[in-house]
Amino acid sequence: MEKILVVDDQRNMRTTLAIMLRAAGYKVVEASDGKQGIELGASGDFDLVITDLRMGGSSGIDVLRSVKNAPGVTEVIVMTAYGTIESAVEAMRLGAHDYIQKPFTEQELLMKVERALDKRRLTGQVQLLAHEFKERYKFENIIGRSEAIRSLLGRILRVAPTDATVLITGESGTGKELVAKAIHANSKRANAPFVPVNCAAIAETLLESELFGHARGAFTGAVAARKGLFEEADGGTFFFDEIAETTLAFQAKLLRTLEEKEIRRVGENSPIHVDVRVCAATNRDLRVEVAGKRFREDLYYRLNVVRFVLPPLRERREDVPLLFQFFLDKYNRKHGKAARPADGVVEWLGQLDFPGNVRELENLVEQAVALSGGELISIDDMQPVDRPSGTPGMRDSADGMTLAAVVESAERAAIEAALARANNNREKAADTLGISATTLWRKMTRLGIKEGPAQS
Repeated sequence: MEKILVVDDQRNMRTTLAIMLRAAGYKVVEASDGKQGIELGASGDFDLVITDLRMGGSSGIDVLRSVKNAPGVTEVIVMTAYGTIESAVEAMRLGAHDYIQKPFTEQELLMKVERALDKRRLTGQVQLLAHEFKERYKFENIIGRSEAIRSLLGRILRVAPTDATVLITGESGTGKELVAKAIHANSKRANAPFVPVNCAAIAETLLESELFGHARGAFTGAVAARKGLFEEADGGTFFFDEIAETTLAFQAKLLRTLEEKEIRRVGENSPIHVDVRVCAATNRDLRVEVAGKRFREDLYYRLNVVRFVLPPLRERREDVPLLFQFFLDKYNRKHGKAARPADGVVEWLGQLDFPGNVRELENLVEQAVALSGGELISIDDMQPVDRPSGTPGMRDSADGMTLAAVVESAERAAIEAALARANNNREKAADTLGISATTLWRKMTRLGIKEGPAQS
C-alpha cells in the first residue's frame, strides 16, 4: 500500500483529501501545517506528498524543499488556489511533479496522484538498477529489464573473469563500448587500464604508431621515442572500436600481436611483451567483410572467441520507459531543469524504431529538455529534426496511416475541442490540455490551427 502525506492547514480540505485517498486504497498521514509537513517529509518515508502552497508559517515550498532533500524517492503535488499559478510553476522548477488548482474533482485528484506514483515507481526502478549494477557489477549505464538485457548481463558476468577475447557486434548506438567497459570492470584486470581506440578516427598512416609506439627518428617528426597504446594497456584491456575500418596490412600486424602477445615499435626490431585482453567491436557483419576480402579471415576467427550481439532498441521496447527516465534525470540535472513528459509522450516513444538506437533516444531526451523550458515535454519537443512525420522510424497503424499521422489527427481534434470549450482563450485551453501556452501555440502553428476571436 503506497503511503501519501497530506499537508494543509485547513482541516476540512485536509480531511476531505484523506478520505478520498483512503477510499482509493492508499495509506494516508495528515499534517496540520507546514512545520509538521516539513518534519514528516524529511523522513523520506512517503511515496507521495500533497501539500497546499499557502499556509500560515511554513509554506508548501518549504515542505517541497524538505522532501527533495530527504533520502529516497518521493514525488510532490502542490495545491494552489486561483491566482497563484506562478507559485505552482516555481514549485515545479524546484522539483514538484505537478500541481492541482482548487477547486478540483476527485477524479482529477486521483488521476494526478496515479501519474505521480507511476513516475515514482519508474524512477525508483531506474535508481535501484543503476545502484545495484554500479555497486555489484559496475554496470553504471546499462539500463534495462528486458529479457535481452538480462541475458546480456548474465553473459558478461560469466565471460568477464576469463581472459577470452571478445567480439561485440551490433548497430550503431547500441552500447558496444559500455559492454566492453563492463567486461573489464568485472574482470581480474579491473584495476589496470581500459584503453579504447576508435580505428576509424585515426589516419591509417598514424594507426600503427599510435598502437605500437615508435623509436626516435623512425619517421619525420618522431623527435623522441614514444610508447604505444598497447604498452599503456599492459595488464588491462584494449578495446578496438570500429575494427572493420582497418586495412588488411594493419590487420596482419594486429594478428601477430594477438598471437605472440608482443609488439614492435615502429623503427625498432626488438619485440616488447604485452599482456592485454582484447575486446573488439563493429557495426558491420565481419563474415560479409571476410567474403568480400576486406577483412582477414584468420583475424576474424582470432577475435571471434566470445561474441556478443547487442539487440537494437526496437527489439527491446519495454526498456524505453526506463531509458527515457534515466536520461531525463541525467539532463534535468545537467541543465538545472525539472522537465517532465506530457501525457502520451512515453507511449509515443515506444512506437519509434530508433535507427540510432539508445544514442538516438539519449539525444532526443537532451533536445527535449533543452526545448521544454523546464516544463512539460511534448511530442513536438521529442520530434527528431531530421525525420519528418511519416518517414521511416514510425510504425504503420492498422488502417495504413503512420503513427505520426494518427498522433497529428488526435492532437488537432483535442486542441480544437479545448479551444472551443475555452471560448478560444489559448491560456485556458492550454491549462485544460495540461500543457503550457507556449507549447500550445507551437502545436497550433505546426498544425495550422487559427486562434479565432473570443465568442460572446
